[in-house]
This record gives sequence, C-alpha cells and structure tokens, in this order.
Amino acid sequence: MLALYDVPAPAKLNLFLHVTGRRADGYHLLQSVFMLIDWCDTLHFELRADGGLSREDLTLALPDDDLVLRAARALRAATGCTQGAHIGVHKRVPAQAGMGGGSSDAASTLLALNRLWGLRLPRARLEAIGLALGADVPFFLRGRNAWVEGIGDVIRPLAPPHALPPARFAVVKPQAGLDTKAIFSSPSLKRDCASATIMGFVAAHYHFGGNSLQPVAQALCPEVGQALGWLAAKGLQGRMTGSGSAVFAQITHDVDLHDAPPEWQVKMCNNLGLHPLADWASD
Repeated sequence: MLALYDVPAPAKLNLFLHVTGRRADGYHLLQSVFMLIDWCDTLHFELRADGGLSREDLTLALPDDDLVLRAARALRAATGCTQGAHIGVHKRVPAQAGMGGGSSDAASTLLALNRLWGLRLPRARLEAIGLALGADVPFFLRGRNAWVEGIGDVIRPLAPPHALPPARFAVVKPQAGLDTKAIFSSPSLKRDCASATIMGFVAAHYHFGGNSLQPVAQALCPEVGQALGWLAAKGLQGRMTGSGSAVFAQITHDVDLHDAPPEWQVKMCNNLGLHPLADWASD
C-alpha cells in the first residue's frame, strides 16, 4: 500500500490586516501580509484500492465533513479520478484562531492527493479548485509569504528584496474562539483604512500597521484583550492575527511564557520562508 507520511499543513499569521473598503456585493476589500509559521497540522495519506474516501481523527475530533474531505472530493470531481484515500489528521493548529488551519489542511490535501493519485495538475489548476473551498487556500498552495489584496484573491509573493527576515514569535490562542461573520458584519468595524504599499511595509516589517478587526474582536471576545495584556506585561507588542482570536508578538528578547492560563495554547514559532510542500506542484 502506497502511503505518504507526515505531510505538513503550516499555519499563517497576518502581520497586518487593513480593511480599505467594501464592494457593492458586501465583500470587504483588504490589504494584508500572510506569513507562514512552523505551527503545523500533520496529515497522513494512504491509497485505498476500493476508491473510497475516509478520514481518521488522530487527535481532536473534527466535523464529519471538514475541509480535508471536501478538498479530496473536489479534486476527484474536477478530474474524474476514481481513486480513493484514507486520510489521518493530526490536528495541532487551533480552530477559530485566524491562523488558517482548515484552509492549510485543504491545500496540503490537494497537493498530496495530486501526487498520490498521479494527477500531475499544475498549481494554477489546484488553486482554482482550492478557491472554491476557501479564500485562503490559494495562498497555502502558492507556498510563499505574500502581500494580499482585494477580497483576498490578489496574492503577490514577497520575493527578494521584499522577503521577510527570519524571526521568532509568541503565538497565543485563548480558549474562546471568534466568528468571522460576526466581526465583518459589525457596524463599528473600521472600513476606510488608507491604502498601504509594499515599500511602506518593508520599511517596518513586523511593526507595520495594525489589524482593523481587532477592536471589534476585543469587544466580542474579552479574552483577546486579556491575551494582548499578558504579552504587554512581558514587554511584547502584540496584535491579533486574521479574524482572531489568536494573538502574536515578535520575540526579540528572552521571555518566559510558562505562566499563561492553562486553558490557553501558547507556542513559540519561527516564520517559514517557503511552505514545506512548495515544490509539490508545477507552475
């Protein structure tokens, strides 16, 4: 039986997130930088000769029909493939955190099954399939830190001289989660941030801008503010990633993170220059 073991699905952080407007159809216009980090889920794939699709939860219980299975079905539907797979999911990246865990799982599933099933689809074809699963999936398929605009559909890799320097981050996920829809539908959400530029971002990197969603998120989820206050007490300048509730701060000095509330998830992370599966599809 052919198997692919330990296929990673890394999380991301939004180094900043500005809402610059809203389209007539209700979609919000954004600017952000997405950065890959080494907080990863691990997916295990085995070829099923009977053509079935199945998933095994190796740690946390997942919804019956999660993005992993939806990605597998979408890939078969797009190609007419009749092969099957059994997928084991070792879930580490927290849900409702703004870290893209589900989207990353979907992207790694598309990349792994494209190889396992011998489909040889180019990256652009996988991105088209992935976009129907979630706006962040194409970012993970491209495999590079990126400047993101529009409704999340304009993705520009940060290549030299704009590439991100190596850095370490404290990432904190409070117990409570956040509903993205509730944040974006809030009347108090600031939707008129001035447009930023890549050159402006590069001049400041990890201290550029802010997160337009954070004030609304803190009102909906007090734990976001508590986590930011905990980081501030350690001399760290924190901010929320995505639509939360995870927050993060760059680590530039020795700091003890072991006194966090036991219900929080706290992890020291390094950023990644490339997705571990960046070369698993051709351009």
